[in-house]
Amino acid sequence: MRKGLALFLMGALAACQQPASNRGASDVPFPKADRPVSKPGSTQFSTETERDNRNEAQTVMDLAAIREGMTVADIGAGEGYYTVRLAERVGTKGRVLAQDIDAGALNRLGARVEHDRLDNVSIKPGAPDDPRLPDKSFDRVFMVHMYHEVAEPYAFLWRLWPALKPGGQVVVVDLDRPTDQHGISPALLFCEFRASGFRLVGFHRKPGISGYYAQFEAAATGRPEPGAIGPCRVDNGKVLRTKRR
Repeated sequence: MRKGLALFLMGALAACQQPASNRGASDVPFPKADRPVSKPGSTQFSTETERDNRNEAQTVMDLAAIREGMTVADIGAGEGYYTVRLAERVGTKGRVLAQDIDAGALNRLGARVEHDRLDNVSIKPGAPDDPRLPDKSFDRVFMVHMYHEVAEPYAFLWRLWPALKPGGQVVVVDLDRPTDQHGISPALLFCEFRASGFRLVGFHRKPGISGYYAQFEAAATGRPEPGAIGPCRVDNGKVLRTKRR
């Protein structure tokens, strides 16, 4: 990766990161997540060979109906396992935007993209509470094994909502386990997305993808005002929506 690009990414990421315990001023209008949050883990979930042997990426891309010419965002792209495979699937007429808040991961991914000459891939740093995606730009937005690390889910999803094209969808792959153990229960995931203005359109449990697959689209009712979002909480194993005071 060129030195200038590497320095830009590191500087931009340093500016946007903030401690998980301190809510930013832009997050105050949104409800605080009533759940623990996983600490950021390795940007490499498993070896790519192991994942390919399980046919993981192909299974997920087939479920998401990824085809040539689509525009896709890979949020929490890490080392680029999905980025490079999405780039191949969408072809030269498609585009992939790889986003992460980890400067080191984006630098390594940038070097990989440059080495492999993936001209249909762009790289952009995001913020912990904002994917920073352009409006009405994406057919699919991927969040694979990363959603449980989002400390401000309502702010994050609310800001992601406008990035979808008409008919665009959000794809989440995660593990069915507590959020402080690098996973999130499907019921809690569904609740947080519903509260933020999305509708569940697909759900599958697939051993090959090391977890479950969920797919959402913008709800017909539109995006709620931040102050109207009722947060989700877990009470004795049940997920409940609460009203804002």
